[in-house]
Amino acid sequence: MTIREFETLIEQDGPPDELTPELKAMWYDRKGDWMAAHELVQDEGTEESAWVHAYLHRKEGDLQNAGYWYRRCGRPVCSDTLEREWARITQALL
Repeated sequence: MTIREFETLIEQDGPPDELTPELKAMWYDRKGDWMAAHELVQDEGTEESAWVHAYLHRKEGDLQNAGYWYRRCGRPVCSDTLEREWARITQALL
């Protein structure tokens, strides 16, 4: 699936079942449901979920918590726009 194809899924009422929890979280984030996105990744324990978790806390404005999750996923704290980070994470997960 391409990122453009993924973005067309945002028009649906819910994320497709076959998406990973991390991609579902990115789907919910794009729909504006931060809480649903966060719930999907907070207990997953993978490097990918930690990256999404970091992004979500950065978006929330909790930079200290975001920093913790960036360290957990082995990535530097992102200083790019949230839109670009969303696209980079989503592309990597696809």
